[in-house]
Amino acid sequence: MGKVTGFKEFERKDEEYKSVEERVQHYKEFTVPLEKKDLTEQGSRCMDCGIPFCHSGCPLGNLIPDFNHMVHQGEWKKASWILHSTNNFPEFTGRLCPAPCEQACVLGLIDDPISIENIEKNIVEKAFKEGWIVPQIPNKRTGKKIAVVGSGPAGLAAAQQLNRAGHTVTVFERDDEVGGLLRYGIPNFKLEKGIIDRRVNILEKEGIIFKTNVNVGVDYPIKKLKKFDAVVLCGGATVRRSLPTKGIDSKGVVQAMDFLTQATKVVFDKELDKPQVLATGKDVIVIGGGDTGSDCVGTSNRQGAKSVTNFEIMPKPPGHRSPSTPWPYWPLQLKTSSSHKEGCDRNWLINTKEFITNEKGELTALKTINVEWKMVPGQRPELIEIEGTEKTWPCDLALLALGFTGPESILSEQLELETDARSNYKANGYQTKNPKIFTAGDMRRGQSLIVWAISEGREAAKQVDEYLMGYSYLPTKGNGDLPPL
Repeated sequence: MGKVTGFKEFERKDEEYKSVEERVQHYKEFTVPLEKKDLTEQGSRCMDCGIPFCHSGCPLGNLIPDFNHMVHQGEWKKASWILHSTNNFPEFTGRLCPAPCEQACVLGLIDDPISIENIEKNIVEKAFKEGWIVPQIPNKRTGKKIAVVGSGPAGLAAAQQLNRAGHTVTVFERDDEVGGLLRYGIPNFKLEKGIIDRRVNILEKEGIIFKTNVNVGVDYPIKKLKKFDAVVLCGGATVRRSLPTKGIDSKGVVQAMDFLTQATKVVFDKELDKPQVLATGKDVIVIGGGDTGSDCVGTSNRQGAKSVTNFEIMPKPPGHRSPSTPWPYWPLQLKTSSSHKEGCDRNWLINTKEFITNEKGELTALKTINVEWKMVPGQRPELIEIEGTEKTWPCDLALLALGFTGPESILSEQLELETDARSNYKANGYQTKNPKIFTAGDMRRGQSLIVWAISEGREAAKQVDEYLMGYSYLPTKGNGDLPPL
């Protein structure tokens, strides 16, 4: 694939960022696209590796060497067709996916891996620019009606696949706009919302019906779902973790997703149901070192925080792939995001012991202690506090970016569905114990990646189609063939 000797001739080249001084002044994307010649060379780096392990690294089974080869040849339209044959929304994954495919790249054994994610983004952006992405309206309708609850990437993928099979699909979203976590949970500087809107516009033209401000099980009675031939629950894992820490209810201790949602809504002049929490002029501490914590760092800097500090209870990962996670597995390795580079004091192996407040109940400081992990083979790791390492940190705003424990129980309770120990909705494949109700995405597998959500939506759609019709022409993972209806 690509140019036979391309990986020897060309080095990996990634998009650059606009300067920190410039980008923290706004909430727009700040990458600087590569020149066409550079992109072609990046596609040319794809090796004739024999067994493309990138396929196994990608939850969607994207045909990566194939679209890389098309980029190498300048066949961008063919590259777009190949990419879209397995991935409904490469404009999302091309911006937000941590790229497990790149970590499984064979070239990565000896050199920098292929810049798969950036190539993917540029393919889809060129396709939109050239007008190659057009609505795919089914030739005929089956007469079957399907409800999809949740309009995140899993729900959107399921809806598009089922619509292409000829079913009539209605998507219910409890927020005021479509997108789920993509809309308000991810800052605009990582994903400009117009990118969601242009794809939703395509989906609407394909015949998908969207109902916003509809909270199924709350203001939309469950019994109304009976009019549908099948229901796909894609509501996500939205129950947030907290801390069993003294002072957790103090004014100034805020869940990260509440903070991020408010910040994004304000960017678009949306009305808030409560006063906005601002980092402006404050000593901000973000507790949690994942992507959500990184987003809080970037947002705090844009709001003009006095200082931004990040706590992580786990050890600092190594700068290179750890022997415990060998190729082609996802590596244990330090990740430094663009937000971290904008200004952040990162701290590992630290545990919050108390949120300290003044007489008004307002947060003024955090008390912490350093920790270590005792590892015993066959046993759960034990957290050990290190005596004499207590420290008090000035803090006006503490953001809890601790992840999610699972989906809300309102739908499982009203629909009498089974859940596992983590409150995820149980399913045989994607079908729950109620044969007409299916589930996909974070609601089924727990908190995960956008690329996994799209994969789940696609796979669930195939199972729904088989349930309704007795067969399905919808593609499986890594198989982009879709016969005409």
